[in-house]
Amino acid sequence: MLKTALGRFRFMGLLDGSSLVILLFIAMPLKYWFDIPKAVTVFGTLHGYIFLVYLIAIVYAQFAVRWPFRFTIGAIVSAFIPFGNFVLDSRLKKLQAN
Repeated sequence: MLKTALGRFRFMGLLDGSSLVILLFIAMPLKYWFDIPKAVTVFGTLHGYIFLVYLIAIVYAQFAVRWPFRFTIGAIVSAFIPFGNFVLDSRLKKLQAN
């Protein structure tokens, strides 16, 4: 998976999507239901750094794969939707297989 530019991008997308899901569905409930705000501090910071690397991976893939600009916009938008990166990855997997 990490041998091609698209594979590295897919890996970062899965990592970003996983960190978002952990932040929203584990850390946020820990903060608001169990009064453990440190969980959001730790996972929020971690997700922020992963997101920045994901944006760099988007730019890298844009130039390396030479995909249309709409793919770049779609990759950015999918990062803000819970489970959006997983949907994007399934579509990219089909694209990479062809």
